[in-house]
Amino acid sequence: MDSRIWESVDHLVAWLDEHSTQSPQEERLLRLLKLSEEIGEVGAAVIGATGQNPRKGVTHTWEDVQHELCDVVFSALVALRTLTPDAARVFDERLAYVEQRSAASRDTAEGETAEQETPEPKTAPEPR
Repeated sequence: MDSRIWESVDHLVAWLDEHSTQSPQEERLLRLLKLSEEIGEVGAAVIGATGQNPRKGVTHTWEDVQHELCDVVFSALVALRTLTPDAARVFDERLAYVEQRSAASRDTAEGETAEQETPEPKTAPEPR
């Protein structure tokens, strides 16, 4: 991930810490809860972009949804950095794990696809 992002996250965390009126434990919990708030805003934007609420109609754009998703990412990175000073390392390690897992899933899926193209004959189970 771009080092500029982590510099910005560090500045955000320092700024939030400086202005916090909570204990460090409460602040940590509130930063984790902030994720739920931001996810809710994504949901509200999607509902608004699709006009799902007939009383309100279309109130948001898909660009609004994109912005709200970015807010989720920012909040998650701030929460991660609040939990550990090694947030960048933790993130990089987790990204490598997810990439490896998804590659394994692709390899498995490709193998299953090959098997599906030439299926093995199946026999009916023996009656009891």
